[in-house]
Amino acid sequence: MSRMSSPKDSSAPLGPLDADPDRLDYQEIDPDSGVKRGLKTRHLSMMALAGIIGPGLLVGSGGALSSGGPASLIIGFGVIGIIAFSIMQSLGELTTLYPSGGAFTKLADRMVDPAFGVAVGWNYFIIWFAVLANEYNAVTSILSFWSDKVPVWGYFLLLWSAFLGFQLLGVETFGEAEFWLALLKLAGLIAYYIFAIVYASGGVIGADAIGFRYWHDPGPFVNGFAGVAKVFVFCSTFYAGVESVAVAATETKNPGVAVPLAIRQVFWRIIFVYLGAAFFYGLTCPSNADGLINGSSRALKSPMTIAIQNAGWEGGVHLINAFILVTCISAINSSIYIASRTVLFMAQDGKAPRFLGRTDRRGVPIPAIVFANVFGALSLLNISAGAANAYSYIVNLSGVSTFLVWGSISFTHIRFRQAWQLQGYQTEDLPFKALWYPWNAWFGLFANLFLAFVQGWTTFAPFKAGDFVDAYVLLPLFAIIYVVFKLWNKTRFWRLDEIDLQSGRRRDLDDDKRLPEYIGPQPWWRNLWKSF
Repeated sequence: MSRMSSPKDSSAPLGPLDADPDRLDYQEIDPDSGVKRGLKTRHLSMMALAGIIGPGLLVGSGGALSSGGPASLIIGFGVIGIIAFSIMQSLGELTTLYPSGGAFTKLADRMVDPAFGVAVGWNYFIIWFAVLANEYNAVTSILSFWSDKVPVWGYFLLLWSAFLGFQLLGVETFGEAEFWLALLKLAGLIAYYIFAIVYASGGVIGADAIGFRYWHDPGPFVNGFAGVAKVFVFCSTFYAGVESVAVAATETKNPGVAVPLAIRQVFWRIIFVYLGAAFFYGLTCPSNADGLINGSSRALKSPMTIAIQNAGWEGGVHLINAFILVTCISAINSSIYIASRTVLFMAQDGKAPRFLGRTDRRGVPIPAIVFANVFGALSLLNISAGAANAYSYIVNLSGVSTFLVWGSISFTHIRFRQAWQLQGYQTEDLPFKALWYPWNAWFGLFANLFLAFVQGWTTFAPFKAGDFVDAYVLLPLFAIIYVVFKLWNKTRFWRLDEIDLQSGRRRDLDDDKRLPEYIGPQPWWRNLWKSF
């Protein structure tokens, strides 16, 4: 049978692992993908907590605040956060058991249909090339704000070369850089939260105590339900990336420890980063501030900048610019990494050009990295007034793609559990058990499908053809990729009894260095705490 039509190996034993641990599990280079298992537990944990925080949260949330008001911002971040938590529970169960073999794009292939895996994979790649272009545009805008003596394309070429060279150093260098950049981002947010509390309570000399003034004037909501709906689309874009720990699991030394820890830290990311930012932005910045929409630079459109300037420090724009620059460096770094690994795994399965699936002897996927980084050049479209609209449409694609990919993860998890039960496995054998299954998984599936269909409803009245296409084009594209690949390769929807539940499982590199964890009945509150 061909790769595309082969079900599970019927001779595979119904046991914990079907690979020789001495030959495969403890190798530094992953035998299936060729990448190096170089990420440490602290790297993955910090990626989960703050890795993909970028200028979207610092600047784009200003647009969300202006569109919906402070209450809508909290509702949007809260609802999307609940959905993200659901997705991460499903992903934690899948990725802890199957850390190798191409993350959820490969699992969609194995648990559902190879054609389904292709559609999920290319939609996921669309998210990250759109995010990458947006981040390159952001960082060149910041540098141009400080000095316009270098043209935008000049800044871009310098940055493009620098990021490409850095990615080629290897995954360990990437992980270490992301760890420290994430710490800087968290420190910056903590500093702003402290400032917001001091400012609101009247602790800033020369500034009034504003308390909850902006919740009364201009008020908690802007444009009623329509404003809340617009915020949902913003928030889905900001949350994109919480699932990236699954992509990095293959290159993690000890995924059995690192992945569950990273999954649980997503809860605190939702509370501290997203809901914290939503609350303090609404507390310190009025939703009708002119700078949120008409600021001359990205920093001037940030709620942080407006709050600091309202408190009396006009030069605060340079501090926020520096903070945004740090988040841009981290976001570009992460976007290239995620996009390159996504296309790498697809190429190795025949879902993308084969040459993109190659790695060198250090485990670095050079062709995939170059290919992913090339899409950053789309940011140059924003230089031309005529092409700026096309650039805007491309960047906005990441919102609906997020809902499609998240819904696919929930569906893959449901199929996995059904096959797991049918083939005679016990839930107790899972190293990480998703909280509140099956209700949580079904909630994630239907919530994402609902949001994928309603996220563009504001384009109907008044009807805007360009915005409508931008909001919904990926829905038929997902179906077209699925149908075309299915007919061309003659794939089929796997039966539950033929789903492969063995491939992609491995032990941690440091498994033999750790004492076994106590296994036995645990109180309900301890199990709940471990899930967080």
